[in-house]
Amino acid sequence: MHKQRSGLRSLMGALIALVLLLAACGADDPLSEPDPADEDTGEDTAEDTAEDTGTITVGSADFPESVMLGHIAAGALEARGLDVETQLNLGSREIYFPAMQNGDIDVLLDYAGALLSFLSGGTDSTDIDEIMEELRAELEGEDIVVLEPSDAENRNSLVVTQETAEEYDLQTVSDLAPVAGELVMGGPPEYRERRIGLPGLEEVYGIEFAEFRDLDAGGPLTISALQQGDIDVGALFTTQGVIEQEGWVVLEEDQPLIPAENILPVVRTEVLTDEVQEVLDEIAATLTTEELTELNRRMEVDREDPEAVAEDWLTEHGFLES
Repeated sequence: MHKQRSGLRSLMGALIALVLLLAACGADDPLSEPDPADEDTGEDTAEDTAEDTGTITVGSADFPESVMLGHIAAGALEARGLDVETQLNLGSREIYFPAMQNGDIDVLLDYAGALLSFLSGGTDSTDIDEIMEELRAELEGEDIVVLEPSDAENRNSLVVTQETAEEYDLQTVSDLAPVAGELVMGGPPEYRERRIGLPGLEEVYGIEFAEFRDLDAGGPLTISALQQGDIDVGALFTTQGVIEQEGWVVLEEDQPLIPAENILPVVRTEVLTDEVQEVLDEIAATLTTEELTELNRRMEVDREDPEAVAEDWLTEHGFLES
């Protein structure tokens, strides 16, 4: 279990430490010139660098995949001897990204296109290279940087049951336009405002649902509502194992709306040492979409704990000793 944030040392403790230090000096004249051999050369050792990093706080959104990715980042950093704590399951990007800007969290594994849309108010870019260029421009002047994205990608998607797909002849998102007035969609509340949600669906596809129900981001509320028939269309993610398990249909994106959603390490510059970057780059380079789908299946279908699933992945890929 990762540590909780520690409190500040008391002033009294600092004074006691100072008294002990002066006592240890014995008969040394505190006004005498220091021995050059004792002077700080200004060169940090590897140990000094680790200490300078301080505690690294890893955050995540409030859905299983994001929580698992938070455990992966935290576990890999901790395995390198870094001091790590977690603030996971924080909520939507509207909550956790300001927390990063305020310095409450230092590291997270986010999604490239969704992060750009959040920062810019929406983007027409769907290519990952264009998205990365725009992201770096948006973050210029912030104490936050984005590292190289992973090939692993988890896109937002609209999902229907096989029965609904057959009844309304649905294969693509465009197929929803003439029948959406008869259908109920469910997803996270922020879909009411985000371009990838209702505004973009109306603008790009001409889709207006009869009703939208506030549920969650691909979580148990949306899954249950789709299973029970309380909604006709659910906002899920392409890597969710429950889609294949239930035989549901992911509607094909046939118009440019959903940007590339590659997994992306995001870091505050004050903790970005070479060692931290090396760890996060290795995670991004190792993770695959196929693995992400299987890890999600274990959490959603087999009901395994995200931290345990993350630990298995870290062990399998050599971040942790078996």
